Amino acid sequence: MSETMNQKQPTDSLDREGDAAADYIEELLDICDLGGDIDIDVRNERAYVSVSDPEGELSRLAKSDVVNALQELTRLAVQNETGLFSRVILDVAGSRDARQAELTRLVDQAIKRIEDGSSEADLPPMSSYERKLVHDIVAERGFVSESHGEGRGRHTVITRR
Repeated sequence: MSETMNQKQPTDSLDREGDAAADYIEELLDICDLGGDIDIDVRNERAYVSVSDPEGELSRLAKSDVVNALQELTRLAVQNETGLFSRVILDVAGSRDARQAELTRLVDQAIKRIEDGSSEADLPPMSSYERKLVHDIVAERGFVSESHGEGRGRHTVITRR
């Protein structure tokens, strides 16, 4: 990783990143003729952009794979505007909470396999953000996890302590 990726970003830089991401998402929603309320926040040294769905129009955009793709496009747009590496997190209509619940179920199923006698349990490939969430869930459950593989095949393996 480059030095700029390891350094903490100042809050004003994260605010600028959030604003650029929100502008991009707002323009995308306008092009698609979709509604949505956009909120910007800074958490865990990352800009978070949340799009709420008061009209119930965003269900197709709230699917995990679609949100991940939109997030990558948003990151590219932010990087293009700011000239800085972006780690913006995008949430559409509660998709992050839904994915967190899904990841928790996956971890619980994997731990059950270990408790039933398996020495380890592999989870499917997922993004670095999702793997971080998995590592946190696994640690809360008292187990150990490591990421294995490269690129799109990178996944988490869970074992006992």
